[in-house]
Amino acid sequence: MRLAYRPPYDWPAMLGFLQARAIEGLERVEGNRYSRSIGLAGVHGWFSVGPGDADALAPSLVLQLYFPDPQARASIVARIRRLLDLDTDLAPIHRHLCSDPLMARLIASRPGLRVPGAWDGFELAVRAVLGQQITVGAAIRLAGKLVARYGQPLAAVGAPAGLSHVFPEPAQMAGADLASLGMPRSRGRTLSGLAQAALDDPQLFAPKASLEHSLSALLALWGVGDWTAHYVALRQFREADAFPAADVGLINALAALEGEPVNARQLLARAEAWRPWRGYAAQHLWTAL
Repeated sequence: MRLAYRPPYDWPAMLGFLQARAIEGLERVEGNRYSRSIGLAGVHGWFSVGPGDADALAPSLVLQLYFPDPQARASIVARIRRLLDLDTDLAPIHRHLCSDPLMARLIASRPGLRVPGAWDGFELAVRAVLGQQITVGAAIRLAGKLVARYGQPLAAVGAPAGLSHVFPEPAQMAGADLASLGMPRSRGRTLSGLAQAALDDPQLFAPKASLEHSLSALLALWGVGDWTAHYVALRQFREADAFPAADVGLINALAALEGEPVNARQLLARAEAWRPWRGYAAQHLWTAL
């Protein structure tokens, strides 16, 4: 199956982002293809996606999908398109952001850079909480332990090598002692509370009416602060103006690019000029490091 998109599209950047955050047993990047397991309503499957033929009439990625329920295929493809940010028209975003000379320079160097989405909101929120105040690599190692202990073994034929589990469901995490995986007890409590909240409200990670509604729904959860809420709003709710201003990577990137120290307050003030596309500006800053 081909997944068409409106160019430009920077697949190497998207693949690099996914590879750096790939959870062992759940995801795999091999060559120029990304693969992962999926689970919906207790049914397991997997998909693999990579670049299409450069000589094709319409630019596209090539998707290989296995899921035993054919009625779910359309919704799965829609979720993959959101994950890969295939439907965004970058032209108006670039016109606005390029009024800032720094953004103009970054966009010129990566004109097809997209904002990666998420396969599942609960999974993304768990990843974000695991990543609080630690490196990406450390968070991914913790996530791998979580998947190995609480995820179900993948029950799907023909899965690519390395895919062994699906991500744990909220019910599997709500009452678990997650701190035993090697994280602060307060973070384990946040994850357990997040799982219980997802059980109590199945629409917790459904699209909201605005960025403000998205943030308020997340900030009401114990242990979820501004950084986590903006990160989830950007990647799950696809709020293009979400902006985790306290992110160390963003602060360091702006400081390195402009050659002088920057704090979170100064970064947030600078980002006012990037509204309503601060999330895309953030992706360019993250990628610039």
